[in-house]
Amino acid sequence: MNTTDKDRVLIFDTTLRDGEQSPGATMTHDEKLEIAELLDDMGVDIIEAGFPIASEGDFRAVAEIADRSKQSVICGLARAQLPDIDRCWEAVRRSERPRIHTFIGTSPLHRAIPNLSQDEMAERIHETVTHARNLCDNVQWSPMDATRTEWDYLRRVVEIAIKAGATTINIPDTVGYTAPRESADLIRRLIEDVPGADEVVFATHCHNDLGMATANALAAVEGGARQIECTINGLGERAGNTALEEVVMALRTRGDIMPWDTRVDTKKIMHISRRVATVSGFPVQFNKAIVGKNAFAHESGIHQDGMLKNAETFEIMRPEDVGLAATNLVMGKHSGRAALRDKLKNLGVDVGDNQLKDIFVRFKELADRKKEVYDEDILALVTATTTDGHKDRLQLVNLAVTCGTGGPAEATLEMEIDGTEASATCQGDGPVDATFKAVRELHPNKARLQLYQVHAVTEGTDAQATVSVRLEEDGMIATGQSADTDTVVASAKAYINALNRLIVRREKSGPGSDQKEISYKDVG
Repeated sequence: MNTTDKDRVLIFDTTLRDGEQSPGATMTHDEKLEIAELLDDMGVDIIEAGFPIASEGDFRAVAEIADRSKQSVICGLARAQLPDIDRCWEAVRRSERPRIHTFIGTSPLHRAIPNLSQDEMAERIHETVTHARNLCDNVQWSPMDATRTEWDYLRRVVEIAIKAGATTINIPDTVGYTAPRESADLIRRLIEDVPGADEVVFATHCHNDLGMATANALAAVEGGARQIECTINGLGERAGNTALEEVVMALRTRGDIMPWDTRVDTKKIMHISRRVATVSGFPVQFNKAIVGKNAFAHESGIHQDGMLKNAETFEIMRPEDVGLAATNLVMGKHSGRAALRDKLKNLGVDVGDNQLKDIFVRFKELADRKKEVYDEDILALVTATTTDGHKDRLQLVNLAVTCGTGGPAEATLEMEIDGTEASATCQGDGPVDATFKAVRELHPNKARLQLYQVHAVTEGTDAQATVSVRLEEDGMIATGQSADTDTVVASAKAYINALNRLIVRREKSGPGSDQKEISYKDVG
């Protein structure tokens, strides 16, 4: 970015780094590449692709993203240690536009972790930022927990980082502690008081612990920040990060009071939101701003009447601007493949011929069981379609469940395992428990169930249930999702889907290559 361009706000997406640090949100190598490609395609300025020294898997993902990126700056994270920075550079150097992002905790609480005095930490900052700049022309530096760092010390270390060659200074609100007025004032004071501040880009990185991440990020822009760090769907540790879709649409919608532009193609927001929700296993809450199911829904009679007369009565954004369809084709059992493809396109979903074939088969099966097939039903079918590119070793063939009020439930499960069919009958405390026990009997495993979540996709007794399952085995985490009008069948498919993903990860990674091999702290 040209620092004289005061009308541009850079969008720095850290879904693949900070977002993936959410417990249970670990993505496969192929999923990371897919999300990075979508971010690059939608016009994100900087993609923080990972933490290269954390594991061999992270290094490989960052390196391949760097090699494949077309327009985005590809950034890797490094602690304030020379081996971290060297490893980061090795990962990002093949990008046409590489960036090294190095950080250290500067607040009194974080200085105590490495047990460094203020002077010792200042020396460490100078040494590591200088080293990073000798490797790469584009260096970002972050004082972790900046919003709880003493003002005089924060000003001092920011000046040191600038003199050492940092081109971007990121000010993280690591624990979501600050408020909008403080956020704006802090950036403004740094720009006014630190020598050389007008030669670098100031960035903001906010967490949502008090529900103010988006407000704090936009306030920082008002204070002079010209880069916002954010994630798709607000994914991130604890309560998450600033949501990309919120800040981008806020700047677009309220340009009258926030006259700054981004180059994000907002029509691609819904598609990437759904893909991130699917691969991370973190569904989007219904009333989530911009991308939630209800964000453009109206039930109140007054609202509906106003919408029919003038959509602007109750909508400040057009659904088309974020990739939602403006029209609705009624889909049913007589609909053909062309209509399904067109519907998916209107919903912001682009699929290949093979995936369309699979979705169409599922759609026809569903249409035979439901009177009406809603948009949400079709999106659930897309979510349930395996996209890992691997043939499933475990496949559900048939499931029969009996339940009684006076005894345990019983599940008889038929499964195909590596091409061979096998069956088992198990009892359990309810139909889902009995089904999962039958799966474990046919495919013994030590996977621990971390999450089991069910929600209805649409209304009515014939509604599809979407089930999310998260499994953990030997430090590896995998999520599975499936949708069916039968909740128990959806549960079985989701559980088997997660097991298939664990199998793939074991086979591809070997001992620990896709696991976090070191303990590290979040930069913000």
